[in-house]
Amino acid sequence: MLKNYMKEGQKLPLFGVGPYIIYGIAVLNLIGIILIGYVFKVGILDMPWLLLFRITGIMLILLGIIIWYIGALRSGMDEAITENKLQTKGIYSYVRNPMYSGWWILLSGIILMWHNWVMLILPVIDWVIMTIALMYTEEKWLLDLYGEEYADYKKRVNRFIPWKRRR
Repeated sequence: MLKNYMKEGQKLPLFGVGPYIIYGIAVLNLIGIILIGYVFKVGILDMPWLLLFRITGIMLILLGIIIWYIGALRSGMDEAITENKLQTKGIYSYVRNPMYSGWWILLSGIILMWHNWVMLILPVIDWVIMTIALMYTEEKWLLDLYGEEYADYKKRVNRFIPWKRRR
């Protein structure tokens, strides 16, 4: 399981800035849901859109949980961090940040549960926040630590959306 400890010689913490970013965008989404859905009451959709948004929302929530679970608990990331190795195998060959991706997809699914077209701006805002935050924190640290190996990895693997890039 995940432990946030620092082994002697370990260069990076296990959790880094991740919890702060995720809690921040979750609070932002909650504020958006309250303001858009309950205070201003704009953008609310009826059938058949309600059903489409909710089914898609449930699927995204489940997909987000699966991606986070694989990235956090089934990828060997703990060992890679404690041994100062860049993890590029398994799910990390499809997405550089599966834990962030999982949360982003999960939160997007939760937003869809409100069947509100105005709230569709929230996942875009979340993506921008995560992109900027990671570019100036974790990606910078990883580039400093792993150099060209990480630079090549960035060219091959997408930051948040899991897919295989063509070379």
